[in-house]
Amino acid sequence: MTSPDDGLIDQAKEQFAHAQDAAALENAKARFLGKQGALTALLKGLAQLDPERKRAEGARINQLKQQIEGLLNERRAQLAQADLDRRLAAETIDVTLPGRGRGTGGIHPVIRTWQRVEAIFRSIGFDVADGPEIENDWTNFTALNNPENHPARSMQDTFYIDMQDAGGLPLLLRTHTSPMQVRYARMHKPPIKVIAPGRTYRVDSDATHSPMFHQVEGLWVAEDISFADLKGVYTNFLRAFFETDDLSVRFRPSFFPFTEPSAEIDMMFTSGPNRGRWLEISGSGQVHPQVVRNFGLDPERYIGFAFGSGLERLTMLRYGVNDLRQFFEGDLRFLRQFNS
Repeated sequence: MTSPDDGLIDQAKEQFAHAQDAAALENAKARFLGKQGALTALLKGLAQLDPERKRAEGARINQLKQQIEGLLNERRAQLAQADLDRRLAAETIDVTLPGRGRGTGGIHPVIRTWQRVEAIFRSIGFDVADGPEIENDWTNFTALNNPENHPARSMQDTFYIDMQDAGGLPLLLRTHTSPMQVRYARMHKPPIKVIAPGRTYRVDSDATHSPMFHQVEGLWVAEDISFADLKGVYTNFLRAFFETDDLSVRFRPSFFPFTEPSAEIDMMFTSGPNRGRWLEISGSGQVHPQVVRNFGLDPERYIGFAFGSGLERLTMLRYGVNDLRQFFEGDLRFLRQFNS
């Protein structure tokens, strides 16, 4: 003897079986379990029954609902498996083909220069320091004899941050790695020999400038350091970096708030494709007495020199690149040539 419910179950089984995709199956589901579905109509009819019969009829409808949901889930699983089988058949991998090798990474040309600079200066006894890229106004400017409203600040237009440090000082993205001179000197006793390579930021962008660039600062402070030591150290650095003695170096008078006297360092290759042209390579000078005081040292006793060089500029000269922006565009055709 068949139950009236058997007919509803058979209908659900048949309609679910005819559904060939998920959308069709959801439409079939709505005919039985949706707001206007057959089971919903049966549930609405319970309101007309007395309590005893309502209890029995409610249990029957609930059991019927569970059976139909079971049929629905079974069909869903069948469709999902069929879809997976189709995808596997379409995406078959021929395991007899040779594998694809994983690409080998390489070192960016600017980082190569960074590593080379560190190695050269370590070899002559310099320490390497690292510090924050978000600096406070005092360390980045004032401690380097560049007080508020000083016109030299406009030469280093930068990115300010709408925050202050614990001491209430304005914060900014550092415009040079010179703040590390202050930080390092206040934590170490003379003699001080240190370089500070790292990222710096200025509002500038063209073929030879970038809003973000890399710089290396050098500092040597002791009781008997002179400008002659600066000339010797930097000239020998250039010869080691470019692996040639065929270059000339000149120190051209200039102005920097944190050094006195100050000089721009120019170099000229005396052989090769770039020979005969002077190229600005670094800023330098004897550390200003006020900066020595801000180091926490006595300028009557200690003296020193400092220099700052752009790592991108050194890289461009070493590899013959004429547009700095190529270092940051991520063009693998350009970058691969430095790792071949």
